[in-house]
Amino acid sequence: MKKKVSVLFVCMGNICRSPTAHGVFQARVDEAGLSDLIDVDSAGTHAYHIGEPPDRRSQQAARGRGYDLSSQRARKVTFQDFTDYDYYLVMDRSNLGDVLAECPPQHEHKIQLFLDYAAGIQESEVPDPYYGGAHGFDHVLDLVEAASDGLLQQIRKAHRL
Repeated sequence: MKKKVSVLFVCMGNICRSPTAHGVFQARVDEAGLSDLIDVDSAGTHAYHIGEPPDRRSQQAARGRGYDLSSQRARKVTFQDFTDYDYYLVMDRSNLGDVLAECPPQHEHKIQLFLDYAAGIQESEVPDPYYGGAHGFDHVLDLVEAASDGLLQQIRKAHRL
C-alpha cells in the first residue's frame, strides 16, 4: 500500500484561513476519491485559540459553499509537524517567516506559500479576514478554492494518484 501524502495548512491562530483551507482541500480530496491516500490537517503558529472551533464567520462562509468546518479544533504547530507532513502550506509571509525560523534545514523544501498553487491569482498571500467584514471571508474562500485545485492537481501528478 502507498504511503499517504500529508498536507498541513498553517496560519496564525488556526481559526480562519488554515481551517478554511483544510476544509476546502479535504472536500476536494474526498470528491476525487483520494481520502485513503491524502491526509489533511491545519495548525497555527500561535497558541491563541487552542481547542477552539473555527471562527463562526469562517464556518458560515464555508457552509454557504457546502464546506463543513465544524469538527475542526485549533492547534499550534509542533516541531514534529516538520517531519510528519509532506506539504507544509502557509497563508502569508509573516507566518512563513515564523515557520522557517523553527524549521530544520532538511525540511525547508516542504514549506511554501499556499497561493503558489493558485493559477491565475495575482495575490501571493491569503489575507487575514479576522478584523474585516463578511466579504473578507468570501475572498479567502475564492483564493483557497483556486489554490486547492492547483495543489490537488500537483499532488496527483507528483505522487501518481
